[in-house]
Amino acid sequence: MKTEIKNRLTNELNRLELNNKSYLGYPLANDFSFKALAPFLDLQINNVGDPYTPSTLGLDTKDIEIEVIDFFANLLRAKKNSVWGYVTNGGSEGNLYGLYLAREAYPNGMVYYSESTHYSVKKNLHLLNIQNIVIRSQENGEIDYDDLERSIVLRRHKPAIFFLNIGTTMKEAIDQLDKIKLIIKKLAIKDYYIHCDAALLGVVAPFLNPRPAFDFQEGIDSISISGHKFIGSPIPCGIVLCKNEHKDRVGSSISYVGTKDTTITGSRNGLTPLILWYALKNMGISGLRNRVNSCVELAQYTEDRLQEIGVNAWRNTNALTVVLDTPSNWICKKHQLAVENEITHIICMPGITKLRIDEFIEDMKTDLSNETVKSDANEIYDAFLAANF
Repeated sequence: MKTEIKNRLTNELNRLELNNKSYLGYPLANDFSFKALAPFLDLQINNVGDPYTPSTLGLDTKDIEIEVIDFFANLLRAKKNSVWGYVTNGGSEGNLYGLYLAREAYPNGMVYYSESTHYSVKKNLHLLNIQNIVIRSQENGEIDYDDLERSIVLRRHKPAIFFLNIGTTMKEAIDQLDKIKLIIKKLAIKDYYIHCDAALLGVVAPFLNPRPAFDFQEGIDSISISGHKFIGSPIPCGIVLCKNEHKDRVGSSISYVGTKDTTITGSRNGLTPLILWYALKNMGISGLRNRVNSCVELAQYTEDRLQEIGVNAWRNTNALTVVLDTPSNWICKKHQLAVENEITHIICMPGITKLRIDEFIEDMKTDLSNETVKSDANEIYDAFLAANF
């Protein structure tokens, strides 16, 4: 290897390893190792087309991909052979696919989604040219059901497409499917489609107590989950699942590659199914459950510690995300915090430890102390002005 290339790679690796130790504001697990899969990097693996249909190209991992799909179908309580899915490039592609299926089912449908929905959804709706309306969110990030009902009443002549958040980006709020179903029943809506964006919580929620209503047993049509978030992966990836009848509406045979065209992209990543399969095989159901419990406990610890030092911190029920007022810029930069509308958050993901949280708490103490000094100085100066002028 040329010295110039080697030095550049070394510098990039050092920078990434350093940043990998310091982020708290993004839902990314960092407690994984996939060195066992390194030999596959010397192969051009391409899961072109439908996972369930072999291609004339034999360089694929579709058998592995099907096992991953089956794992998630069972986790999300789908009836046997009732759902179909594939490994995506991430949650945004899964949401695009769900909305695509909804549009094909109801070309004149109206999409309802909350203002707390991930930014990519607006782009997806634009790409698909689907009519849509944004619904207000409650303070905790959950969709405003009264505003939703009023909006539907004004458009009762159109099929309703519900885009629900199973964990919003900033506050990890869950749109309550039970309340959506009550609105459907109350307004006697016959034509509707329910897609769930469960990017982070798709793997977490099945192990929470109480378990949120969000899966196929509860009557959803499709769902998108990220693989690189809670499970962890060096490559962004995800899973999309849908009822069979929706997939059948969009599929077509492609003679060139000898398979069906049922996915968003043609060539698809063959490494990410391997990564997810390897992780899930090693963790198993019990490992995932322990993983969830540890993260929920760490979130409770984080919330308690922040409140102890006087920070306005809170979280939704059983959430891994602790919401707080935005601190100083140096803290946001040092700990890689995401900021929106004067709030930020810490997401207690696998790989983050109590020691890491304690380091953040110490920085917050310093920040609060500096703010107190600034506040005292301002009060003294104000008193001086009042007395002399």
